[in-house]
Amino acid sequence: MATQGTLPVIGIHSSRSLSNRSKWLSESEYLSIPKSFFAFLAGFIDADGCISIKRDRGYVTFSLIISLHIDDTLIINYIQSILKFGKIYTYPGRKSPTVKLVFNKTELQELLFPLFLHHGIFFLTETRRAQYDIAMYILQKNIKFDSELLLSAPVIQELPTRAEDYVKLPFFKDWIVGFTCGEGSFFMKQNNDGCFQLKQRLHSLLFEAFRLVFNTTRKITIDQNLYMQFGVSSKSDIQGVINFFSFSGYHPLVGNKSIQYSAWLEKLRNSSRYGKLNFPC
Repeated sequence: MATQGTLPVIGIHSSRSLSNRSKWLSESEYLSIPKSFFAFLAGFIDADGCISIKRDRGYVTFSLIISLHIDDTLIINYIQSILKFGKIYTYPGRKSPTVKLVFNKTELQELLFPLFLHHGIFFLTETRRAQYDIAMYILQKNIKFDSELLLSAPVIQELPTRAEDYVKLPFFKDWIVGFTCGEGSFFMKQNNDGCFQLKQRLHSLLFEAFRLVFNTTRKITIDQNLYMQFGVSSKSDIQGVINFFSFSGYHPLVGNKSIQYSAWLEKLRNSSRYGKLNFPC
């Protein structure tokens, strides 16, 4: 953990200059970005990001890639506008048009990972955590050749062993907002039931923690033994969802998910079942 006002140094920094370094903010400016943003970002990366480890002609490197449908460019632009680093690539001609935000090794080593460490924020899905552990091992040991790379690396941060311990993490609620932007949905069923859902690969304790945060007894469902789904639709549960995203002061929803949420609220307001709930102005 860094001392107040400084970022931790991870491994040996490269002396090679990067043309985009001139666009970076100062360390004090990065430290002034709210912790809630980095918690939100970690949740979004857990949902839709990947730390890609590459081996090329005997060398090893890595990058962090967030890849979305091009319709989700808004959230990519938002993240990049706050950080002032990372490169955006668009592929409009693909069968599924794509936009990517890519953070290179230097940006991760000197800025993003130190900022996560400084704020005590870490990834909460097993897949992303394992990728992060390998990336940190590469940085800390200054590994350059793939012959030195381990298949697994020492764990930087153990995941909680109880659902209650996820809830106690000081960044968890803002993390949920970011995770929702990637893996959540707000919609109305054909029978006019309002629904909020979160869905991803199997993370039992994490999904049990969602139930605790939203204070519901709804069961977690498992799809094809591959995906877990948390979903609520009762009036009391939907009010809890509205309270969380509109009245709790956590990082706001961003991009298409914010648009989807606003449209969902409007449908709920006009619903005979949900119309008397407490809505934001």
